[in-house]
Amino acid sequence: MPPYDPSTFPPFAVTVDLVVLTVRRHALCALVVRRGEPPFRGRWALPGGFVKADEDLGAAAARELVEETGLCAQDPSAPAVGNGAHLEQLATYGDPGRDPRMRVVSVAHLALAPDLPAPRAGGDANSARWASVDDLLGADGSFGQEGESQTPLAFDHAQILADGVERARSKIEYSSLATAFCPQEFTVGELRRVYEAVWGVVLDPRNFHRKVTGTPGFLVPTGGTTTRQGGRPAQLFRAGAATVLNPPMLRPEV
Repeated sequence: MPPYDPSTFPPFAVTVDLVVLTVRRHALCALVVRRGEPPFRGRWALPGGFVKADEDLGAAAARELVEETGLCAQDPSAPAVGNGAHLEQLATYGDPGRDPRMRVVSVAHLALAPDLPAPRAGGDANSARWASVDDLLGADGSFGQEGESQTPLAFDHAQILADGVERARSKIEYSSLATAFCPQEFTVGELRRVYEAVWGVVLDPRNFHRKVTGTPGFLVPTGGTTTRQGGRPAQLFRAGAATVLNPPMLRPEV
């Protein structure tokens, strides 16, 4: 092998950014943190951080997920756990000017979990909150809490968030990923509200019930019922073994 001199290449850092999505109060929400350090001090951003020298990308994303939310990345081959979240790699972002500190390449990950409690801030973030993706991705591209100035998300996080939301919206059409937003046991009505929140549409309850219960391997009855939605007892289901839906749940045109 010919001699290799790493100093002939410019140094750069690698980060992981997390698009953490959940459904709260029937709205699709993302976790954002207010940056406590430069650059973009005081601006809202997606959670994330630098990849350590001794960890791979998946481990870095899982570590950040635990630090920011207390959630563990769910192993698809293992039984579901109460604090587990679906975690998958989303895309890589490497525009030379995306970070004013130095050349930084970010490998973004998408995390999906059921209705989550108030978040906790960690790392260089001095506050954290859930915000609806409609507010975060508004027409003017700015976001701020009530009573504060509206500013764009830090770095290129608006684009990363938009890509993560579209990934979630498209994947629940042909995969069972929508169940990642649900508790371990859920009703068809609760699953329908996930689809409605993620897609931003209103679905016909009867047609939806017929489609999801008629899709092989999608849902498995638990044998139990619940009245947590009010009214008559509703049948409880859990996610089935199917990972690909056939036929798919096509997104309505809006």
